[in-house]
Amino acid sequence: ILLSASLCAQKTETIKLSQSVKSKKHDYKSFTVIDWRANQEIGSVMYHKDQVNIAFENEAAKDLQNWFYGDNPVRGNDELVLLLENINISEDKHEKYSIAKLEVRASTFLKKDDGYHFLSRKDTVATVSSRTTPYLAQSLAKKLTLTFSELLKNTYRAKAWDFVVNQDELSNYSTLLKNKLEIYKTDSLKDGVYKDYYSFFTHNPEPGFIIETNNKGIVTKAVNGKEKTSIRNFYAFVYKGVPFKVIPVGYVEIFRDEQGLFIEVKKEELFPEANSSFMMVGGGIAGLIGSVVANVAIVAIDAKAAQKRRAMAGTEVSLDPFTGNYILPEDFGKSK
Repeated sequence: ILLSASLCAQKTETIKLSQSVKSKKHDYKSFTVIDWRANQEIGSVMYHKDQVNIAFENEAAKDLQNWFYGDNPVRGNDELVLLLENINISEDKHEKYSIAKLEVRASTFLKKDDGYHFLSRKDTVATVSSRTTPYLAQSLAKKLTLTFSELLKNTYRAKAWDFVVNQDELSNYSTLLKNKLEIYKTDSLKDGVYKDYYSFFTHNPEPGFIIETNNKGIVTKAVNGKEKTSIRNFYAFVYKGVPFKVIPVGYVEIFRDEQGLFIEVKKEELFPEANSSFMMVGGGIAGLIGSVVANVAIVAIDAKAAQKRRAMAGTEVSLDPFTGNYILPEDFGKSK
């Protein structure tokens, strides 16, 4: 009787892959999903006294393929591969509320005659609180659908990496590809501007561009003949051998350790509020005297200022070599 009651208290929230994932740029001959998750169970959350399991309607690989083919008829020559590495849902229960966490990691590749070429990746964590929505399971299922939709749309826009991974190396692709990136190996950086994360991590600056500063020595633009481009339009740049990451309020120095590349920033610098005093004007950097902007930008020309900048209460934020995105620590922006 107890077992029967327990089973009755379990419900299932089905992941509805309903968003459009139609590719307007590429045609694909095939779409293969390789499910390498160690645990096929996704997880569950509580709704009142009921345990609600979050699950695909059939199995992950089949549902994802049906979803893709529903919007993308078989044609063309490209073979797209999705490597499903992790999906996990957990719940942190408190006295009057709970917080559910969704962890997803999946990557896409273009399969060619010589092997697999990396395209894009989603390696993300999302949280939902029962304080904002009592339907945790439904919200998590929607977030999961959105995550895969974003991955596929990013994949359609992505340029395949030149580096090749063999099929028997796919399980270790992350380490293999990272070891091939020039930015981790070189001790002498090339001055110039880098239009995107891939050009930066492969250490290929835009040809012909020369970095220019204003009368205060702050980098403002890159010039190639008559072409002048604001520095804000680049992913990163190297000036006098020092690498910098462009951020909303200016730019900060990029550091390297045995784990990879990182910057030291405050939450307000990466996500400035609309009413912030920080702004970018005329291709340059403006703000209140003594503001964070001044401290960020000035490290480009003043070594002492760079030391002062490192002493500020910033947080180490890593740069993801597979997406160029920030890898934020869980306590980012929270008071200690």
